[in-house]
Amino acid sequence: MNPLAKLTLTESKLFLRDPTAVFFAIAFPPLLLGILGAIPAFREPSADLGGLRVIDLYVPVMVGFVLAMLAISALPTYLATYREKGILRRLATTPVQPASLLLAQMAMAFGMALVAVTLVLGIGAVVFDTAVPEQPVGFLVAFVLAAAALFAVGVLIAAVAPAMPEVLRRIGDYTPLGAGVQALQDAMNGAWPQPLHLVVMAVIAIAASLTAAKLFRWE
Repeated sequence: MNPLAKLTLTESKLFLRDPTAVFFAIAFPPLLLGILGAIPAFREPSADLGGLRVIDLYVPVMVGFVLAMLAISALPTYLATYREKGILRRLATTPVQPASLLLAQMAMAFGMALVAVTLVLGIGAVVFDTAVPEQPVGFLVAFVLAAAALFAVGVLIAAVAPAMPEVLRRIGDYTPLGAGVQALQDAMNGAWPQPLHLVVMAVIAIAASLTAAKLFRWE
């Protein structure tokens, strides 16, 4: 196993030891989908929604919610905690590079997101008969880019902020989450995601990742 894989595995184990993080990132989104689906009106087709049901629209929203929880809450919090506890200072004395730690954190978050999204899509399809993505390749592209963009923003926040001010927590209210949810919604409905949304997420993912790697410091 290469060093990055080992570091990712270690970060994943640490994440799974935090029951609060696991609940909100993995268990809460499908649970919330179940609660929303239990509302009878949300299961009725609506002419205003083009024949769709409210619960159908909430599936890609929950996917975006998973990514936002991990990117805007979990990643910056973990790295800020590492900095405050001196863990990063100790890592600075090892061969581990800042970029490797950031990549490991992002890979860990992506794995957790896959689990949560699989639960959301599975529960939605089995319990509420929501459609699986009619454009699976487009959905996958949108999901990967949304995850990359949001996680890159998350590690960028951690790179420049010693803690998580309230104003930074509200970044999730804006792009790339908005672009991600819309792209996922398009793919769920059988259309290829709008190129502009994909480009926005790709640019943010690349720019934020490179900037985070450049600005990240052990202390």
